[in-house]
Amino acid sequence: MNKMIKELTAAATRDPEMSLLEAIAARRSVRGFLDREVPPEIMQRIFEIAQQAPSNCNVQPWKAYVASGALKERLRQRMYDNTASGVAPNPDYEYRGDFRDEYRARQVECAVALYSRMGIGRHDREGRMRAVLRNFEFFDAPHIAFIGMNPEFGATVAVDVGMFAQTLMLTMVAFGVHSCPMGTMRNYPDLVREAFDVEDGSKILFGISFGYEDSAVPANATRTTRAPISENTVFRSE
Repeated sequence: MNKMIKELTAAATRDPEMSLLEAIAARRSVRGFLDREVPPEIMQRIFEIAQQAPSNCNVQPWKAYVASGALKERLRQRMYDNTASGVAPNPDYEYRGDFRDEYRARQVECAVALYSRMGIGRHDREGRMRAVLRNFEFFDAPHIAFIGMNPEFGATVAVDVGMFAQTLMLTMVAFGVHSCPMGTMRNYPDLVREAFDVEDGSKILFGISFGYEDSAVPANATRTTRAPISENTVFRSE
């Protein structure tokens, strides 16, 4: 019996065979998770692989603070309470959300697709507030990663952090784990620094909730489109 358990454990933690193209096609923002934690050995392996992300001068500027269990619950409750009671966010980096033209059209398309799945109408203010608060419940994910970097770095190095995050989320998909990148997780960075005893002044850019998808959650049926590459890619040879 012990031998069988060891073999099953080894098989479960073996690196998956999903191709990169399959992982890219399967990755999407999941907004509802099962009450099931990712095993520590799988989580460790996922972050080891993501550490291979490209980096300017190999400085590897990203910081990942991963909360699970009781710590995750405390952060979830404090962030939820702050938002519900109207405590003003104090993000380390301001977010510009005044999208225009085609960018605004894509934003609206995304919102309509999501809210329609959630049964939230255009003028349903209470429903929209509930949707906002779901962010601060981490969509019931068992884990939340806060992603940041040293404040000495600027936008050019922040690009590295984005590549790390993409590598991380694609690796998660390969292991059967889904995620949701969340800009709202920048709202209360002091809570994160306090929770993780951050003393180097690292700033928080965003968060990623992750775990195993609950396919019964209506929001998880949301699908968005991508513009044809002709709208944002230019090929020239002379």
